[in-house]
Amino acid sequence: RHRCCHRPTKIYDDGVQPSHKTEYLEKYPGYGNVCPPESCKPKPEVPEDQGRMDGTSTFKSDYLPYEILTRPCRPQAEYRPKSGKIDLGTIYRRDYNPHKVGPVTLARPRERKHTSDAKLDTIPTYRDDYRLRKGERTESCKVERAYEPPSERFGNPSTFQDDYFPRQPNPPPSCKPCDTKLAEGPFDGNTIHRTAYVLHELEPMFVRPREEYKPSDQPFEDLTTHQRDFKGTPGEQAKSCKPENIKVGCDDPFKGTTEFQDRYQPYLVTAPELHKPEEYVPPTDKMDLRSSNRLDYVSHKVAPRAPIKPAPGRRTSAPFLGKTTTKEHYQPWSVSRQGLVKHEEQIQKPTGKFASLTTFRSHYVPHQPNPPQSFKPVQAVATGVPFKDETLYRTEYTPKKKEICPGVDPAALGYVYVNTDAQGHKFYRQVSPERSESNCNPVPEEVPAVS
Repeated sequence: RHRCCHRPTKIYDDGVQPSHKTEYLEKYPGYGNVCPPESCKPKPEVPEDQGRMDGTSTFKSDYLPYEILTRPCRPQAEYRPKSGKIDLGTIYRRDYNPHKVGPVTLARPRERKHTSDAKLDTIPTYRDDYRLRKGERTESCKVERAYEPPSERFGNPSTFQDDYFPRQPNPPPSCKPCDTKLAEGPFDGNTIHRTAYVLHELEPMFVRPREEYKPSDQPFEDLTTHQRDFKGTPGEQAKSCKPENIKVGCDDPFKGTTEFQDRYQPYLVTAPELHKPEEYVPPTDKMDLRSSNRLDYVSHKVAPRAPIKPAPGRRTSAPFLGKTTTKEHYQPWSVSRQGLVKHEEQIQKPTGKFASLTTFRSHYVPHQPNPPQSFKPVQAVATGVPFKDETLYRTEYTPKKKEICPGVDPAALGYVYVNTDAQGHKFYRQVSPERSESNCNPVPEEVPAVS
């Protein structure tokens, strides 16, 4: 790459000579007569005119057409409507019971507005604490001076002014094609679709006549399967197996004192003191608006910089050369429009009359419906025999005697108080009977009471 040595743009001269050597030249010396490698870039050559383009492709040259045979069609059987009358009765019509439907009552309660005519006479916290203050306007620190344009020219050139060299413009030649003349005569607007299209007349579509509705003459059966087949069997009401409720407790009146009421002592509570805000007193001294910037700033008289205006360009009277690489290498070719490739139709269009029979109509065979056999069991239970409501639990159940806690009445039940543990459970011991000659009574077991 070409590198021009640039002139220095320093304001002052430090006496150092510029070095035009790079790090590559200092560290990488040359090795004898070694030539640089040749470029692999192809040379620009003007393509020759090869004539008109052939419209045959690889697919056209390698494609072999096959003989297409028509697919055999199955003949459709003629549709014959079924004779007879259609039963329009349904299970819903037979079992439906009409009911009168009324408007739905709203479950939403009425709206209650708790309003009062009393006047609100309070002062908000913002209005009570806010006080208006008179603000003073600060003085401007700007120094007013008149603009004085500089009389001398700015002597420091820029990098663009140092490195720029004016050059003669070379205009490229115009690539605009020559004027072409339009074809004479009227415009031919015929297309392949207009010339090759064949109109076919469509016959009117078959519309089946609509049958009139005829209501049924039979009476409506409003009995459901459950109402017709269900018959209740009379029987006795089953007896309850719940044991009898025996009251266990004492008949003495309840004493309304609790441990919390006995041990709780009320304490005297005084009302909290309210803190009153101090009244705002505005300052009487004047505010000092001087800052360190205002006190320490020293103004300097500096003239504004002159605008850097570029040097006027030189005008030449020579003609403009408009040649470019694209215009020299590009040559217009005579290319004509390729014609349309239309394939021949392989499937012939039908010529006969359109038959409105579908595959379902032609192949459908009507069958007589056979109702399924009922698997309902025969009624095996007689209606006059009373119902046996005995169960194994009721016949084999033996009620057990409830154990009474010895803490209710230990003397009457034959227990003696022993001690109380750390958790508050009381323990009792059953009184031992008298000793007999043949048997020695062991020490009775301690029984805990319900706390």
